[in-house]
Amino acid sequence: MAKSYLSTFRELFTLSDTSGENSFEIKRIVIPIIQRDYAQGRSNQDVVRIRNRFLEALHNAVCEDGICLDFIYGDVNDIGVLTPLDGQQRLTTLFLLHWYAAKKEGIAHTDYDFLKDFSYETRYSAREFCRALIGFEADFASKEAISKQIINQSWFPLDWSNDPTIKSMLVMIDEIVTCFSDVNDLWSRLVNGRKIKFYFLPIKNMGLTDELYIKMNSRGKPLTRFEHFKAEFERQIRQVDGQATKTIEKKIDLQWTDFLWLYRGKDNLTDKLFLNYFKYLCDIICYETGDTVQNRSYDEFFLVEEYFSSKCSHARAHLDFLEKSFDVWTDETNRKLFEEHLSNVSTPDKSKLRRSLSINGVLSVDILRDCFLNYTDATGKRNNTYFTFPKIILLYAFLQYALNASSISKEEFSERIRVVNNLISNSDDEINDSDNRTGGNRLPAILQQTKSIIVDGIILENAQITYPNKNNFNQYQLDEEKQKLEWRAQNPDKIPALNMLENHELLYGQISVVGLENSDLFERFADLFCCNRDKITCALLTEGDYSRIERNGWRRQLGAITDSAWRFLFHKSIAGRFDDTKKCLVSLLRKYQTFNNDVLDKIINDYMKSCEDEQHYDWRYYFVKYKAFRPERFGKYWIEGNPYCLYALWTEQNMSENAYQPFLKIIDPNNIDKNALGKRIKSGQSYLYCCSKGFELKDENNKVIETLSIAQVDGVDTEERIEKYKKTPLF
Repeated sequence: MAKSYLSTFRELFTLSDTSGENSFEIKRIVIPIIQRDYAQGRSNQDVVRIRNRFLEALHNAVCEDGICLDFIYGDVNDIGVLTPLDGQQRLTTLFLLHWYAAKKEGIAHTDYDFLKDFSYETRYSAREFCRALIGFEADFASKEAISKQIINQSWFPLDWSNDPTIKSMLVMIDEIVTCFSDVNDLWSRLVNGRKIKFYFLPIKNMGLTDELYIKMNSRGKPLTRFEHFKAEFERQIRQVDGQATKTIEKKIDLQWTDFLWLYRGKDNLTDKLFLNYFKYLCDIICYETGDTVQNRSYDEFFLVEEYFSSKCSHARAHLDFLEKSFDVWTDETNRKLFEEHLSNVSTPDKSKLRRSLSINGVLSVDILRDCFLNYTDATGKRNNTYFTFPKIILLYAFLQYALNASSISKEEFSERIRVVNNLISNSDDEINDSDNRTGGNRLPAILQQTKSIIVDGIILENAQITYPNKNNFNQYQLDEEKQKLEWRAQNPDKIPALNMLENHELLYGQISVVGLENSDLFERFADLFCCNRDKITCALLTEGDYSRIERNGWRRQLGAITDSAWRFLFHKSIAGRFDDTKKCLVSLLRKYQTFNNDVLDKIINDYMKSCEDEQHYDWRYYFVKYKAFRPERFGKYWIEGNPYCLYALWTEQNMSENAYQPFLKIIDPNNIDKNALGKRIKSGQSYLYCCSKGFELKDENNKVIETLSIAQVDGVDTEERIEKYKKTPLF
C-alpha cells in the first residue's frame, strides 16, 4: 500500500523520503498545462457558495483546532518537481493565503521565498503573475481593494485580465483579505501552529498522460450542481447526526437512485428527480411547522440550511421524515397505489381525478411521477401553474398512507382517499397558503386534516386543529363527508352507486344537490345528464325556478351548455337558493325511471300546453318556449326587479354590448341597441322597451309615446305578450 505523508503547505516544499525504491524529494510545485484553470475565484453562484464555505472552514481552523484537507496526489520527478494530480485548487488557495499572511505581517522574505517555487504552467500569463505577485507589496491600510492595486501595477498587462486563472486569483485575494482581516499571527498559525494540514500521497511511475488527468479528475466535466448540493447536504446533516449521515449517503447512491431511475427521462439522469421530491418534502415540512413558502427561497442549498442544518432545532425530525419519505417509494407496492386508487375515468372502485392528469402528453394518475418530473420549473421554483395545491395535498395523502400502511387496510384507504379527493375537488377557494388572502394560510390545517383522515379515518372539527388558523377545507364539503362516512357504514350495498355519483364531472364529490336521502335517484342523475343540456335546462324550469343568485346579488345562474354553469348550480356555496335548485332537480328526477331527449321533450311540451290551457305565462314559459332566452353562452342573467325585465348576459360576469333583453331579441333581433347594452330596440329616434306590464315606446328624451299593456293576474301574464306584440306592434 502506498505511503502517505501528513504535511502543511510550507512543509510540502521540502518534503522527502529517501528510503526505498519509491524515494522522492520535493523542491518545487508546478501546476501542469493539462490542468484546468484555477476556479475557486469564479463568480457563479455555486462557486461563490463553495468558496465561502471553504474560507469559513479555513478561518475556523486557524482560529481553533485546525483542519485536515484530505489527500493531495501527485508525481515527483527526478529533479524534485511535484506535479499535482489532484489538489490543484486547494494548493492554489493555500499559496494565496500564505502570500497574504506574509505580506500583511511583514514576514522576512527569506521565510516566504518558498512561494517562488509554486508555479502555473497552464498559461505563460498565469506563471508570470505568480512570480510577480511574490515581489508585490500591497497597501493593506488603503481602502482600495488589493486586486485593484495589483491591476494598476506597471508589470500587470491589460490582457492578463482575460486570463481566467488570474481573474480567479484576484477575486480570491480580496476574499481572503475580507475573511482573515481579524486574524492575528496568521503566518505563525499556518507555519508554526500547523493549523491547516493534508495528506500527500506520491504516485510514482504512472505516466502522467493527458488521458490519466482526464480520467482521474474529470477535467472536461465540472461537478454538477447536484453534486455540490449532495456534498453540502451531507456536510450539514453530519453535524446533526453523523451515524444517520452514513446511512443516507448510501441510500442516495443506491436504493433511492435505483427507484428514481425508473422515472428518468431521455437524459438518463436522476438529479432533477431527487431535487424535485426533496423540494416537495421541504414544502411539506414548512407547512407542517405552520409556515408558508410564500417569499421563501427554493434554492436547495438554502433549504438544506433552513431545515436540515444544526441551526434548525427540529433538523433531526426533519431528516427522519425525509428518509422515510424516500424509503417508502423503494417498495414497488407503494408505487402502484396511484393506479389502484385513482382514475381519469369514472369507475365505482376508484376516485376520479377532477382534472385529468397528463404527464409528457400521456394520460396518467401517477402523481408521484408527476412530482419527480414537474415539481419545479426551469428556474428551480415550484411550478405553481402545473403542480398545483391539489396535487401537493393528494400526494401528501398517499405519502401518509405509505408511511402508515401497516395500520390501515387497503379498503379503509380506498374510502379515505375518496374523502380527501372530494374535499380537494370542492375547495378551490379555500386551498391557499398566503397570509394576505381571505382565510389566510390554510395549508398547515389542510395537511393536518388530510393526515387525520388518512391515518385515523377521522374528520377533525375546527376546534381540533392545532394551528392558530384553523380554516381548512370547504366547510360545506366537510359536513357532507362526515354524513357520508356514517351513511356508507349503514348502506354498504349502495356504496358503488354513491361512488359513481361522486365521480360525475358535474359534482366531483359533492352530492348534496341529490342528497343521501334520495339514494334511489343516484343513477338517474347520470342518466339525465346524458341528455341534451338545453333540454335539461328547460325541463328543470318546468319544476320551478331553480336559478341560483350569485353573491353579488344581481347575477342569476341557470343551466347552459357549459359544465361550469351546472357545477355552480349544484354546489353548495354562499350563493343563494341552493335548496330551490335541489328541490327542482329531485322533483324532475322522480318523474321518470330513465331519461332521454324524447322524455325531456314530452316534459317540456306538457308544461307549455298546461300554461297555454291555463293562460298562465310567467317568465319560465317564455324561457322554455323561445330559444333566444337561452343563448349558448354561460347561462348568466340579470333580472332587473321584475322577471319580465330579464337580460341575457353574453359574458360570464358583466353586462356588455352583446347582452340583450330576450323578449325584444325575438321581436326584432336586428335592431337591438348595443349602445344601451341590449335593453331596447332602436328605430329612428324611438326606442322600444319591455317592462313588467307590457311594452313602452319612448322618444329620445325617455318620454313615453305609446304603450302596449299585457293582461295579468297577480303580476303574471294571462296573454302571451310576444304574440300579442307581433299582432299589434308599436312601430
